[in-house]
Formats: sequence, C-alpha cells, structure tokens
Amino acid sequence: MESDPTMTALLQVRRLTKAFGSLTVLSGVDFDVERGEVVCVLGPSGSGKSTLLRCINHLERPDAGVVALEGEIVGFRRVGQALHELRGSELARQRSQIGMVFQRFNLFPHRTILENVLEGLCVVKKEPRDTARPRALELLDRVGLAGKVDSYPNHLSGGQQQRVAIARALAMRPKLMLFDECTSALDPELVSEVLAVMKDLAREGMTMIVVTHEIAFARDVADRVIFMDAGNIVEQGPAGDVLGNPQVDRTRSFLARVM
Repeated sequence: MESDPTMTALLQVRRLTKAFGSLTVLSGVDFDVERGEVVCVLGPSGSGKSTLLRCINHLERPDAGVVALEGEIVGFRRVGQALHELRGSELARQRSQIGMVFQRFNLFPHRTILENVLEGLCVVKKEPRDTARPRALELLDRVGLAGKVDSYPNHLSGGQQQRVAIARALAMRPKLMLFDECTSALDPELVSEVLAVMKDLAREGMTMIVVTHEIAFARDVADRVIFMDAGNIVEQGPAGDVLGNPQVDRTRSFLARVM
C-alpha cells in the first residue's frame, strides 16, 4: 500500500500483520496518530501491544501492511510495486525519528548517564561532542537528574534509570515517542516519578503511543485509548468514553479486572 503524504496524520498504520511461527500476533491492525496526540494502548498480556510498537519502529519486520511516518514508509523503500527492506544508515535515520522507551532500561552499564544520553547524538546523529553535551545536560535536568550526570546506571534507582532512558530517546529529537510498559519493571513507589516526566511531555505536545497498565495515567493524559485483544483492535475512542463507558463486552471485562 502506498502511503498518502497528503494525509494529516503523523503516523499511519495500515493492515499491519505479524506472526511468529503459527502464532499470529497482529491481525491487520489499522489506526492513525495525529500530531500532538497521546494514545494509550491497553490489553491483556499477549494481545500484541509490544509487538505493535516494535513493528512501528521496525525492530520487528511486519509480515504484511505498512507503517508510515509523515507519509514515508518505515523500514522499506518502494521500487516499482515491491518493497525493499532498508538497512544501515537509512534505517537508523528513520528510527532516530521514533524514540522508544522499553520495559527494561537498556542503558550501557559501563558508561555514565551523561555518556548514555550522548551516545545517540554523537554516534547516530554525528553531532560533535562539544555541541551535543549541552543538549544532553539540558535533557538530564529536564528529567530531574542534573545532579547525577557522572553516575553510572547501577548507582541509580530503577525510576532514575528509566528517566535516563527517556532523556536518551528525547536527545534524538524524535517526532514520535513509544513507551512499552516502561513502568512495569519498577517498584510501585518509583512509578510516579516516571509517569510525571511522561505527563510533562504530553503537556508539551509530544506525540506519544503508550502501552501501559496504568489506567489512571491513561484517564488523565490520553487523548485516545486503544484496547487490543488477540492481535486486534477491539475498541478505540476518547479516553473518557473507552474507560468510562466501554461499548464492547471484552473491553468491559478487562477493565473490570484492572480498575
């Protein structure tokens, strides 16, 4: 499918399908995300939420369908009627426009948190270290870690490490941020400090897709909620409508268990 660059949506997902062996994880998923929109994705374990995010930034290769960011197909180049998968620098360029924060922090343990944030700017963006450093310091200050720039990841709490991971993703100046259950590995008392950073990003107009089990966060921050089950979007709509008055039995039964 050729993406239409005249469409206003920042992100277009069309007929996205992914299977692992005989297990179909995504079954022709379709949705758009507008600029500045915060979309929270809910659903039971195994519903395809994390795979959806990984396909959006091409960490997983879709079996069918396309993802387009600002009209440009992610992960592929069209030659005639065929799509050829991108490699190397072209794929790295596209991924730099889509920041992703994972369940696990994925920080380099042998580097300070400042060096972790500088990595993408200096290696992927090829920015000189002396110009990249002020931006990295600004971002660490933004996530409340200005006093920890010379610390190593294992000297930080889980919440602090996740805030470093957010700063590292933001350093690339992404057009879209993906959050994959980024509070699920944290102790309960540390969850709020990460959610506070995400709420600030939402208020500042960052376009975000957030896979989460934090229903209160979705209610407070999301413009739209998508509920997934068995690789399909079962229900979606304004957060207040889906969470307060779901129209589908499967959504109602899920929310009854988690709210």
